[in-house]
Amino acid sequence: MTERRPLLVIAAGGTGGHMFPAQALAEAMLRRGWRVRLSTDARGARYTGGFPHTVEIVQISSATFARGGALAKLAVPFRIAGGVLAACVSMLRDRPDVVVGFGGYPSIPALVAAWALRRPRMIHEQNGVLGRVNRLFARRVDAVACGTWPTDLPEGVEGLHTGNPVRAAVLERAHAGYIPPGDYPMSLLVIGGSQGARILSDVVPPAIAALPMEMLRHIRVSHQARDEDAERVAAFYAENGIDADVQPFFKDVPRRMTEAQLVVSRSGASSVADISVIGRPAILIPYAAATGDHQTANARGLKEAGGAIVIPEARLTVEVLTEQLDLVLGQPEGAAQMARAAQSVGKPEATEELVALVERLAGYQA
Repeated sequence: MTERRPLLVIAAGGTGGHMFPAQALAEAMLRRGWRVRLSTDARGARYTGGFPHTVEIVQISSATFARGGALAKLAVPFRIAGGVLAACVSMLRDRPDVVVGFGGYPSIPALVAAWALRRPRMIHEQNGVLGRVNRLFARRVDAVACGTWPTDLPEGVEGLHTGNPVRAAVLERAHAGYIPPGDYPMSLLVIGGSQGARILSDVVPPAIAALPMEMLRHIRVSHQARDEDAERVAAFYAENGIDADVQPFFKDVPRRMTEAQLVVSRSGASSVADISVIGRPAILIPYAAATGDHQTANARGLKEAGGAIVIPEARLTVEVLTEQLDLVLGQPEGAAQMARAAQSVGKPEATEELVALVERLAGYQA
């Protein structure tokens, strides 16, 4: 009779921000001989293409009150209840050793089932402020892992700073050597999430164009802009004689970030993790409409360490951004110090810390 391999159920969905760290944990647990099952819904299933084929993907009914009309909202409790029932049946049939929720409403059914069946369970919060679902379960799990530190937690809840797992391509470049700005070709990377990225396309190009000519002639820009903005952004750079590569999505962000003297970015949890693991100076512009202003919380650690300048969206003007760009690119030693400071808060070991926490909950580690 073959020995039963331990089972990890990962509950995640909604956005790539929830699914990418879930994928990193899944890959690591498979390497350690665990079976992995991903519990998500149809929306979350769109992000499963990168998961290893040995991960069992189960779509379970879930819903949110944040979308749809009156009838859809009335159906929410019934859809969630159906998902919880299905998750309970599945867990009774094949009892998971640990259940990990990464946030998003698709994680509700599996976490409720784990709580009802008293299975070891934990949540991982990527941002500096708990999302709605993770806040709901923070007191109902055995551990709360935090990707961003400090994390705003409910009173009485203790968090463990594991960090946010990053992709293998980022890990390969952890603590990569930094070339400070100078009288030679320099790279500037501009990235922003799809939500609220337009303001970066409106403000960043003219801010770069306003830099002193002796600095500007050395600069090459990689600018990630939304489809509807890309053409006008590229045209602006070209009209102003700026060497720029403008695309809706860069598949090689880790390489471009490694080559960059400065990164201008939103402060989504994954972007902040990449910047700190690779170690690059950054100007961060938190997305003002983010739930609970969590992007400002995400940026706090890098800012306090001295690795990033944070400009609130309400204060973002061409003049303000030009001044900060000039400040970093005009002071090589200061930029190098920012790179070292960013590295100091990076957590390249985040995935392994999550693995250790999962195994402790399962009773496989002292």
